[in-house]
Amino acid sequence: MQTFKHEDLDEDILTDLLEEINELYEASEQTLIELELKPKDNELQRSLFRSIHTIKGDLGLVSFSPLIPLLQRVEDLLDFLRKGQIEYTSNMSDLVLLTMDRVKIFVESCITSGSASYDESLFSQLVTQIQRISPDNSPLHEKLLAEAVLLLDPSLDLHHGDEETTTSTQPAPVSLATTGIPKSISNEKRSDIVFFRELMKPIEKRSMYWEGRGDRIAKLAAYINKVAGSPIDEDQLAVACYMHDFGMAFMPIELLHKEDKLNEQEFNLMRSHVYKSARLLEYLTQWNEARKIVMQHHERIDGTGYPLGLKEKDICDGAMLLGILDTFDAITHARAHEAHLQRPKKKAVIEINRIAKGQFSTKWMQAFNSGMAALLTK
Repeated sequence: MQTFKHEDLDEDILTDLLEEINELYEASEQTLIELELKPKDNELQRSLFRSIHTIKGDLGLVSFSPLIPLLQRVEDLLDFLRKGQIEYTSNMSDLVLLTMDRVKIFVESCITSGSASYDESLFSQLVTQIQRISPDNSPLHEKLLAEAVLLLDPSLDLHHGDEETTTSTQPAPVSLATTGIPKSISNEKRSDIVFFRELMKPIEKRSMYWEGRGDRIAKLAAYINKVAGSPIDEDQLAVACYMHDFGMAFMPIELLHKEDKLNEQEFNLMRSHVYKSARLLEYLTQWNEARKIVMQHHERIDGTGYPLGLKEKDICDGAMLLGILDTFDAITHARAHEAHLQRPKKKAVIEINRIAKGQFSTKWMQAFNSGMAALLTK
């Protein structure tokens, strides 16, 4: 590993740089989701190119040189794409977002410690690998892109991940997907999930504690489901994760932010959000399982949950998993400024295990613990 030490830069400059990178990352993530639906949309392709070009230019201005060659190769790749010389694929999406992840980690490290570690050999391999992709060798593009993605994240099983059908807990991978939207689904289903995801965004903004909640839970649910051997239909699980709190949009904001214990009337009102959320999916028969997950995600295995007081044998797997992750997200994001910190997440895992008896499924707690152990010790 090599260590990069930046020049004596003003802290405000570095903070502004990270903020712009975060904004461009979020914009690029949305662009890539839309490209899954419209892979030949040239405006989307150009937008993605501009984001990478801007990030590369910003890093050049502050002389963050180790990242420039890699970003240049990714920019060249997207230049081929916007000119119609190569085709868009999901592997290209992973390559772009994983590269941006590396950029964010690098800049964050420079802000916090004044330096950043990086693997010069890995970056060199990536540059060489991406350079091999050209308009003249299209049959090799998927293989070359997959190999580049695996260099960035060896835990991703791009060739065999969809073949897992066992129900036992698998050795946990150590990274989340880039979005909560499954890749291997029809365009019709993808359109629905994108719609649900966008529908929830203004609802999440209604509370200062919710923003990004749908994506966080959906990505983590897909990950834990895979750790468990994928017994839950990933499409139905994704919809349930995005839509399970839709009914919260119709709760009084002072009730949502109340810190004291709710009285019986307030608690009954809060419990009604389950019905409101499920009703939205009532006539969309292709999402019946998602609706069931939404209805049951506040049930408890000892029968003391709501709305129906079901016990473990009558609660579907998706609801048992979502119940754990809904609680985990609430604990780790009780305050907006605590988002994405490692220490609160580790404490939350301990706390959930402490309260699990009678509330959460033992099987799904095992999968959760296995997955979180891998993520938090990465």
